[in-house]
This record gives sequence, structure tokens and C-alpha cells, in this order.
Amino acid sequence: MTTSVRHPYLDHPGPIPFAHRGGAADGLENTVAQFRRAAGLGYRYMETDVHATADGRLVAFHDATLDRVTDGTGRIADLPWQDVRQARVAGLEPVPLFEELLETFPEVRWNVDVKAEPALLPLLDLIERTNAWERVCVGSFSEARVARAQRLAGPRLATSYGTRGVLGLRLRSWGLPAVLRRSAVAAQVPVSHSGIPVVDPSFVRAAHARGLQVHVWTVNDPAQMHRLLDLGVDGIMTDHIDTLRKVMEDRGVWA
Repeated sequence: MTTSVRHPYLDHPGPIPFAHRGGAADGLENTVAQFRRAAGLGYRYMETDVHATADGRLVAFHDATLDRVTDGTGRIADLPWQDVRQARVAGLEPVPLFEELLETFPEVRWNVDVKAEPALLPLLDLIERTNAWERVCVGSFSEARVARAQRLAGPRLATSYGTRGVLGLRLRSWGLPAVLRRSAVAAQVPVSHSGIPVVDPSFVRAAHARGLQVHVWTVNDPAQMHRLLDLGVDGIMTDHIDTLRKVMEDRGVWA
């Protein structure tokens, strides 16, 4: 069962389908074209990542460097926006500014992984300037980074747990003591980590008991999607956006 909504970001009927990088399996991850395809399928929650360029522009991009998915090279943090904007994902699509995504898809809510500390303040400034507090959930592997974001922004900002928070919640689910940050709205977790299961009935119960939603990444197998939905998770992030939509339609939970 989905937990009660603690933040407007989570106001969604039933389990939330997230398009991970817009649907990374299509080869055009984190591009306007890929997010447009996901939106056309009915996705209203997208996952993306942000880095800051050398001149402080906030780009939607996963890696620290351009090399893996574009025809450009170099560390984004070392390059001005003028150079980054010339790169093409898969040789086809430009790297977007996150501000462009907010403007282009006004009905979409964004789960944003802040990949490096220099991106945090530009992100919070952008959310403030565009009044996008209800449209953005900030996450990071760094618990310190999301905690800092929460301190700076206050309860207006939705955040998920970082690695330390997830570990604490896992310990709580085993009946062990752990200190947890109170301001998070979700635990966003893999199915397992280093061979140790993360998402199981006790973990979901522990999260729901604290009013937290459980969002699982990155799930591409339909059988696993069904199993997680049977466990009562509140959201699934996938690279295979057609597959997740079909699974949720078959279960009657595609909103």
C-alpha cells in the first residue's frame, strides 16, 4: 500500500513509474528527445542527474565526463557551457540544461541525482527562481549532500535518503538501532547491494512505518517489477519505459 503523501511531489495515485534518464535503454539518455518520448508514453515522473559546468550552468547529465555517451570529451566541471552544448549524445542530441527540462515539460516531476557538490547551490537557486519546489526531489549517494540541501531549503524541498540513510533504514528493518534523518520523504534504493538484499517485506514495512515511500532502481525485468509491486513498493525506476508501462497496465495501476 502506498504511504500517505508527506510532500506535494509524491501526490500520485498508486505506484509511481519513473523514466530513468528518460529511458536509458533507447540510447539517448538525459536528452530532450528521450524525455519527450517518455512523456508521450504517459510518464510524469522522470529521473535525471545534474552537474555544473565550469561557468556554473546546470546540465542534465549522468557522467562526470562527456566521453561515454557523447561525441565530445572532457570533464564537465572543467568545461564552459559553450563547449558542453556542442556535444551530442549518441552523436545526435544535445546535452540539455536542467532549466530547459523544467520549461519544456511543465507537467513533469523530476527526481534529481546531484552528482557533485558544485551542482547543489545552482540547483537550489534554479528551483527557487522557477518555484519548482513541488516538482523536484533531490537525491544523492552522499547523505551529507542531501542533508545540506534540506538545511538550506527547508521543508519546501523533497529529498530522499543517501547511502547512510538507506543503511540506517536497513538496520531498523532488522530491529537494530540507527539514527535516521527525519526530513526525507523517500528511500530510493537498489533491489540489492553487493549481493545483500535491500528491498524485502521488512524493509518496506520499516520505511512505511516512518512515512517514507520506497522507490527502487533500476528495474528492467518484468518479473522483478511484478515482485516489487507485490511487496508494496511505491515507485519503480526503469530504463525500459515500454516494459514498465505494460506491467503496470496489466496490473491496473498505470495512472
